[in-house]
Amino acid sequence: MLLALAATIQLSSAETILGAYVFHRHGDRTAKSTPPSSLTDLGYVEVNGHGSYYNSRYIANSSAARILGIESDVVKLSQLAVSSPSDNVLQNSAAGWLQGLYPPAGYASNQTLRNGSKVESPLNGFQLIPISITSTNGGSENSQWLQGATNCQNAESSSNDFFNSDLFNSYQSSSLDLYRSVSPAVNGTFNESQLTFKNAYTIWDLLNVALIHNSTDSNPALADVSTDTMHQLFLLANIHEYNLAYNSTDAVRAISGAVLAGQVLTALNSTITGNGKSKLNVQFGAYGTFLSYFGLAGLPPTNAIFTGIPDYASSMAWELVTNATVSANGDFPSTSDISVRFLFNNGTSSSSADLTPYALFGGSSIEIPWDDFVSQTQKFAVTDQQQWCSLCGNTDGACASNTTSSGSGSSTPAAASSSNGSGISTAVAGVIGAMVTLGVILGLEALILLLGGLRLVKKGASAAALSTNGAAEK
Repeated sequence: MLLALAATIQLSSAETILGAYVFHRHGDRTAKSTPPSSLTDLGYVEVNGHGSYYNSRYIANSSAARILGIESDVVKLSQLAVSSPSDNVLQNSAAGWLQGLYPPAGYASNQTLRNGSKVESPLNGFQLIPISITSTNGGSENSQWLQGATNCQNAESSSNDFFNSDLFNSYQSSSLDLYRSVSPAVNGTFNESQLTFKNAYTIWDLLNVALIHNSTDSNPALADVSTDTMHQLFLLANIHEYNLAYNSTDAVRAISGAVLAGQVLTALNSTITGNGKSKLNVQFGAYGTFLSYFGLAGLPPTNAIFTGIPDYASSMAWELVTNATVSANGDFPSTSDISVRFLFNNGTSSSSADLTPYALFGGSSIEIPWDDFVSQTQKFAVTDQQQWCSLCGNTDGACASNTTSSGSGSSTPAAASSSNGSGISTAVAGVIGAMVTLGVILGLEALILLLGGLRLVKKGASAAALSTNGAAEK
């Protein structure tokens, strides 16, 4: 009994993880410059392996970092939320990752019906976990310029400013010989005029994919692309993409990171206010969102890794932690006893899938009190549609109603606040109209009954009369 109680209550006075939010990049894929991009078998293996790592960290009963009260064998969908943009690389990566997070459960997933028969789940208990589709960054892995997938007008304009900057012009001229040197290896995709710093990422990406998957028999010129050349191309791609994703003097350029920050804040707050009903949130997204968040959260000064493109299967996590005594089926501790810890793993570039903690917002402490995390994140986070529309300067689509509402000084959509000129809302007027119509119908029915000499009788009496007269029909 005591052992059963201990397993159920999970009392702990040491550090406890109350919940977490994970943002993950896809695995190895085909090149962006030859769309549509698709997840490779290697990429499938990579994300599945990283899903298994998160199982060992957050799900497994034996883990010291297991999320409090989370189901360890058969997923409980109310505890887990997974999302991805509408993108085949990212969605398939999420699906492969989930197979590692919650592998087939075997007999544990079988069900016994009321009549005593047992239903064995297909594929050895393969666990079906839905993936929600986010409204931004759709098709990002088929877009050579990730900012275009955000649909944020001001962010696109801000990123375009980089192409007119002194920094861009400096690299555009100084790197020309380097890009021309790889022409034989990429001339099937890029012509001479395109071999410049302006296409830094897609050139490097094409060569990187080719050097992973293609033999020199299919492209002999690959043999002439040295490791040093690839390193230089990668450094230039890092500079190019970081400056398109973040600018310290123009916050809107980092819109992807700002939206992610708002999603993290909302989800973690929901975990707290719901006493841990929601335990693990997972989102798959593009590398540009990583770079945007790195800049907004003040991470680049802590490590140069935060100015570079995260590798395949990279991930970052925000953990809610406490040292207060808590129980899996009890109330959460006070927010004053809860902190947030940020961790990052640079995917396939790392020697393992282990997460490394880093201090956020230019601080020195790995763990940040919840209230401080909230106040620091709110400085740049985008948490609702109206805020996004205002920041992006969009006035069409979903932002059209926000524009109309903000112009009238109200956040309520115009359709919901319209009236008939008498101070009665449209909704209330509709109810009144329905009641008047019903009264008219009832009045007409009474008149017909009176003039026709008809009367109302009980259902049973009516049925009996019909039966007696032999008049009942089907």
